[in-house]
Amino acid sequence: MRVTRREFMAAVPAVALAADDQTPETRLWFSKPATQWTEALPVGNGRLGAMVFGGVKSERLQLNHDSLWSGRPKDWNNPEAKTHLAEVRRLVLEDENYAAAGALCRKMQGPYNDAYQPMGNLVIEFDSPGDASGYGRELDLDSAIAKVSFGAHSREVLSSFPDQLIAVRLSAGDFVLSLDSLLQSASAARADGTLRLTGKAPSHSEPNYVRSDDPIRYDPAEGNGMRFEVRLKVVAEGGQVSVEGDKLRVKGARTTTILLVAATGYRGFDRDPDLSADAISEMCRKQMEAGSKYTWAQLRQRHVADHQKLFRRTTLQLQARASSLPTDERLKNFAGTPDEGLLALYFHYGRYLLIASSRPGTQPANLQGIWSDQLRPPWSSNWTININTQMNYWAAETCNLSECHGPLFDMVEGLMRNGRETARINYGASGWVSHHNTDLWRQSAPVGNFGGGSPTWANWQMSAPWLCAHFWEHYRFTGDQGFLNDRAWPVMRGAAEFCLDWLIEDKQGHLTTCPSVSTENSFTAPNGQRAEVSAGCTMDMALVRELFTNCIDAAKTTGADPAFRQKLEAARARLVPYRIGKFGQLQEWSKDFVEREPGQRHMSHMYGLYPGAEITPRGTPEFAQATRVSLERRLAAGGAYTGWSRAWAIGFWARLGDGPKAHESLAALLQHSTGPNLFDTHPAGNSSIFQIDGNFGTTAAIAEMLLQSHAGEIHFLPALPVQWATGSVRGLRARGNVGVDLAWESGRAKEATLRAGAAGEFQLRAPEGQKIAGPSKIRLRAGEVRVVRFA
Repeated sequence: MRVTRREFMAAVPAVALAADDQTPETRLWFSKPATQWTEALPVGNGRLGAMVFGGVKSERLQLNHDSLWSGRPKDWNNPEAKTHLAEVRRLVLEDENYAAAGALCRKMQGPYNDAYQPMGNLVIEFDSPGDASGYGRELDLDSAIAKVSFGAHSREVLSSFPDQLIAVRLSAGDFVLSLDSLLQSASAARADGTLRLTGKAPSHSEPNYVRSDDPIRYDPAEGNGMRFEVRLKVVAEGGQVSVEGDKLRVKGARTTTILLVAATGYRGFDRDPDLSADAISEMCRKQMEAGSKYTWAQLRQRHVADHQKLFRRTTLQLQARASSLPTDERLKNFAGTPDEGLLALYFHYGRYLLIASSRPGTQPANLQGIWSDQLRPPWSSNWTININTQMNYWAAETCNLSECHGPLFDMVEGLMRNGRETARINYGASGWVSHHNTDLWRQSAPVGNFGGGSPTWANWQMSAPWLCAHFWEHYRFTGDQGFLNDRAWPVMRGAAEFCLDWLIEDKQGHLTTCPSVSTENSFTAPNGQRAEVSAGCTMDMALVRELFTNCIDAAKTTGADPAFRQKLEAARARLVPYRIGKFGQLQEWSKDFVEREPGQRHMSHMYGLYPGAEITPRGTPEFAQATRVSLERRLAAGGAYTGWSRAWAIGFWARLGDGPKAHESLAALLQHSTGPNLFDTHPAGNSSIFQIDGNFGTTAAIAEMLLQSHAGEIHFLPALPVQWATGSVRGLRARGNVGVDLAWESGRAKEATLRAGAAGEFQLRAPEGQKIAGPSKIRLRAGEVRVVRFA
């Protein structure tokens, strides 16, 4: 029996919203249970995650903990690397023997990362689930609660940040509870209504793309593979709880609340995870004791209030036809029946996922946020820092979730500590360096298993400058001088120190990077050979130029280190410039090589357009046009075939001011790179896999379509598509610590409200074809609210 969304919502109590907080597209809902992991619904508090399947005869919550990884700190640096550096540079800069240089770069690699691990499963098996008519399940983004309802049965699942637990509320019913795990583990039930799962993670898990006869390895030694515990407590109102082997049975309860906590042996990225099982158990006991003080109603209220402080900061409403179809059916119908409301839902979903996977004190969102069900997840579910991790945080500042940015900063500070040793040992350089991948242990050296990785990803040394951009952007959005002095400047300065040492003079007298790769793309060398390594790839130079510029501006702001600033200014003036190739495209390499993968999903040479700010249509029109040509060529060759790459394309189009093309890519993303539960997807043979970066990147790109502030002005509706003729957005952020609300009708801006978090002067820019009704440059006091109208 199919039920409409309205009928389902009437059966499930919703959190009351104030009239001005009504946002019609903040719920995913479905008319059937999930049959596979990528159909389940995610809840999370930054640390504890669960995928809720919503079954009728049984419920499964697949569980994750953000610090449950394989491995331990290890020595990944390669002293042999620097012995090859001079020869690699000679082969590139003098002999132009690019293929030989690439082969030698493989000898500069280190070991593979470790992997994020699935913690376990909570399974609830119902004796007699009853009438399953009127089935519905939903994820309420506004309350961060997953709900299931059918017949007389209802259940709710939440993952609470304030109380650091997962809670499940069940209506009447008799059922059995169990915990299990793919990891080495054992479970035990007790008569007091508690259930414990204890286990140990592997000492190493090989990446899923590596063939191995022994990919998952365990070591009984303490600290070589961390221990963990999941603890569950049942509160059955009016019923009985009994033990059945290693399970708990609940019988005759009017309602049941299940509380679940977890802990691991992780003690920090630079320490062995050797906490004992007893110590971990005590952590769980204390956490359960703290959470048990509250009733279900109190836990729910505390959770919802905490979540809504973040989630309700921003709203987006697009004039769209109301739909009564389940989310997955709306997605299937999108090509034939464009559904702008679904795009608004996708925008809010990205914000929800960031709140759920990245909170103060947690690990940052990895390739799958905090949700993973495999021992060898795709790309180890690590932090891929040649775009994917950075894309996870593009929406953090623009979409008013600055606190969620914090875990990334914490990770980078640890990476910097390890990266200083890698810079010294691998390259004989000062400062700090990191490459394209890192893990819980903050591996800073190139991966590749000492020669097994392609240099186009393994030997890319420029992630540190890109990560530094996040520190500078956080400062630009917040104006937090203490953050700039105490956290951003040391990280940025250290990365710039490495870049100064890394740069080398080419035959034209420019300073260049060598070896250099354009991330994950290769080229045809003049001798016809396939090659990967050259000098001064466009992205390298864009990142170094941006880092030097940001450091120079930071030094001027703080008054710090004038001598170092002068060094940066002198070096910046000599960097390899942008170049335009024979097709009118922005060159990907410093020479106009022919790319081997014209449809490569990475589009890194256009970094200066987005997320960088060096290339703009008004400031550098020639290079902006060249990026347009590059983007059109990439897409024409089949590029942007992954969700995250398509999200990047939407951001490019937004920065080029092309609303129709941005919307075209949004439609392509929903049709080709989105799963039934709106998870972003990456093709994998005849199926697809989940990667969360596309969710985050698309949310950020939609914000860029509506508001931009990277070019020294607040630009309203820079890339509004005709399909969004009427709408409103509230709570976006502009650089300079300004909140922006904006409303428009018939494709024209009506008014904007600016809320100043700090005093400043702001240049305003109206949408194309409109003017600011009043002065276009305004000065705001801290706390001032100013309404801007348009003519």
